Amino acid sequence: MRRLALVLGLLTLAAAWLGPLPALAEHTFAAHMGMHVLVVAVAAPLLALGVAGGPLDPARCRPALFAPALASLVEMLVVWAWHAPALHHAARHGTALLVLEQGSYLAVGLLLWLSAFGGTRQQRRERAPAGIAGLLLTSMHMTLLGVLLALAGRPLYLHAGPPAFGLSPLQDQHLGGVIMLVFGGISYLLGGLLLLAGLLRKESDLASAR
Repeated sequence: MRRLALVLGLLTLAAAWLGPLPALAEHTFAAHMGMHVLVVAVAAPLLALGVAGGPLDPARCRPALFAPALASLVEMLVVWAWHAPALHHAARHGTALLVLEQGSYLAVGLLLWLSAFGGTRQQRRERAPAGIAGLLLTSMHMTLLGVLLALAGRPLYLHAGPPAFGLSPLQDQHLGGVIMLVFGGISYLLGGLLLLAGLLRKESDLASAR
């Protein structure tokens, strides 16, 4: 299962970065948001699950660097910073900054998901409550960002040309907000619920053993 998750994560990254989305992202906010969500909410958890508990898992040997609360805060700061209009515009129209943006999304995504699912079995058990809180906090701020973008009354971002798919700049922004709201928020919520289910199952097993 770890190998399958790793392969699916790499394929998701390839689809996000080598497919049509980077070219479309110069003209449509929704495509850029699609890249973002694929990296942090699909590829990052799959890659994290692919290495969690194995020899490539950095959370095993340096658990102090993978505190879920800190990872969630770092992830929030990076995501919101790149959605500031000036930085977002620069990343959409400059290759070097686009690479930096997407690389930082992947780095903080892996940091957060490994803080929740990485490490030895004992480390995961000890971090489970904090991991649940970190993922749910991330789900909340992703949902908030999506709502702000989906309900904004004016375009917040500039385009290099007319948006694709015949959408106005505001409609394009609203679509991007919905993508963030639905796929970004749900991914972290499901991760938190998965950890919670595992924690409750272990508590139930311990109670039965007594």
